[in-house]
Amino acid sequence: MSDGILLAGVIGEPIAHTRSPALHGHWLARYGIEGHYVPLHVSRERLHDTIQLLPELGFSGINVTIPHKEAVLQIADSVTDRAALIGAANTLTFTANGKLQADNTDGYGFLENIRQMTPDWTAAEGPALVLGAGGASRAIVSTLLTSGCPHIFLVNRTRARADALQDHFGARVQVADWTHIPDLLPETALLVNTTALGMTGKEPLHINLDRLNPTTVVNDIVYTPLETDLLAEARARGCHTVDGLGMLLHQAAPGFERWFGLKPEVDDELRRVVLGG
Repeated sequence: MSDGILLAGVIGEPIAHTRSPALHGHWLARYGIEGHYVPLHVSRERLHDTIQLLPELGFSGINVTIPHKEAVLQIADSVTDRAALIGAANTLTFTANGKLQADNTDGYGFLENIRQMTPDWTAAEGPALVLGAGGASRAIVSTLLTSGCPHIFLVNRTRARADALQDHFGARVQVADWTHIPDLLPETALLVNTTALGMTGKEPLHINLDRLNPTTVVNDIVYTPLETDLLAEARARGCHTVDGLGMLLHQAAPGFERWFGLKPEVDDELRRVVLGG
């Protein structure tokens, strides 16, 4: 833009709940960058036209949330390998030549969150047990496989969706029935809940953790509440637990760096800001 003010934002439907403006706004203020990050309510019908208009208005890029993560792949001029593998994008960048690049940083955010909170953990330590087969699960499964996880037990209440992910990712993903979760726990090195179960206002997550190994790292991508019942029970059993807020924070960093030209830091101060404290 001619006046030097940088613009980025997030599009979705609905969008009022997003914490991304607080997150990016904190970074903009911290680093003294003259820019704005704005939430935009965009319907499916207006998605294509809106994305085409944004660079003309001076936007460097946008985040994408539900329900547009898959649809934007069809609009983009180029798609990163990881976004293509996952089948969805959450980060769009408008390049200097007017082209639109689509990327997916959800898996990156997941992995950096685990690494920050559990520095000694590696994906190669043993099998992962992933609950859920939605968009977040696709990103996490993809990232674990490319990071050296030997194999993944994938469990979903609707088995057909889990079978579809197994077809997509191959033999290192093993689908199991929800009722078999207790039998998988003893050999699980990493347990990840990617479902909305246990989130404030949603159904609780009911699984029997009696056979959970205390050496297992347990992560819940839900961050409202910050400590879910799954994390509380796992911690009581001696497990190292990782809440879901860090995934939100870390997935935002690559986009911020591309749009505003500076790699931001994810720290305790940022966590407090995003949590409203």
